[in-house]
Amino acid sequence: MTEGAETKPARVVVADDQTVVREGIVMLLGLLPGVEVVGAAGDGEEAVQLVAELAPDVVLMDLRMPRCDGVEATRRIRAEYPGTQVVVLTTFADDESLFPALKAGARGYLTKDAGGDEIVRAVQSVLSGDAGLSPSIQRRLLERLSDPEPPQPVPADAPDGLTGREVEVLALIAEGLSNQEIARALHVSTATVKTHINNLFAKTGIKDRAQAVRYAYAKGLVRPPMGGVT
Repeated sequence: MTEGAETKPARVVVADDQTVVREGIVMLLGLLPGVEVVGAAGDGEEAVQLVAELAPDVVLMDLRMPRCDGVEATRRIRAEYPGTQVVVLTTFADDESLFPALKAGARGYLTKDAGGDEIVRAVQSVLSGDAGLSPSIQRRLLERLSDPEPPQPVPADAPDGLTGREVEVLALIAEGLSNQEIARALHVSTATVKTHINNLFAKTGIKDRAQAVRYAYAKGLVRPPMGGVT
């Protein structure tokens, strides 16, 4: 970092729907060098408005917020105000939170147990063109990249355009397995399982797991137990 860059703090907007958390983050950052909090938003809609008005360098973005959640707010900010970077600061580190946020354009991702110094480092990293990711998030990304879900062949008799993996998931639902148990059986994340379930429900018109079981038996994808299915 150059001497000139050190004398100019990063202008930051904090977005979090919990007042106590939002004010605590603002107070914490106010005590640290290299950051100037220029605004605070209570939801994603307000965060987008503040970016339009203040043109901050970075938004520290919570994910679960009313009116407009953090993912949608991130997508809008990156599309409409590309000069502003987004660092997610959230309680959640699961696949369903992490990957949509990164796909929406977030350059950093921290959980709320991050310390002030870690937040400042993430802000500085995204402004220098790097990613501002916590160590746990980096590990999660590496795990996902090193263990991708292998493609599954499509069974010749698969109904309604179901893929091989969707047939597998449907069969395991019919066996009574939960999403977590299916994830362990197939060595994938629960978020991936939910994606497959949503896809197969959409293709077949199934509305719930009970209908999924009936569908699996009716299509011959699994054998019904002794006595049949009522």
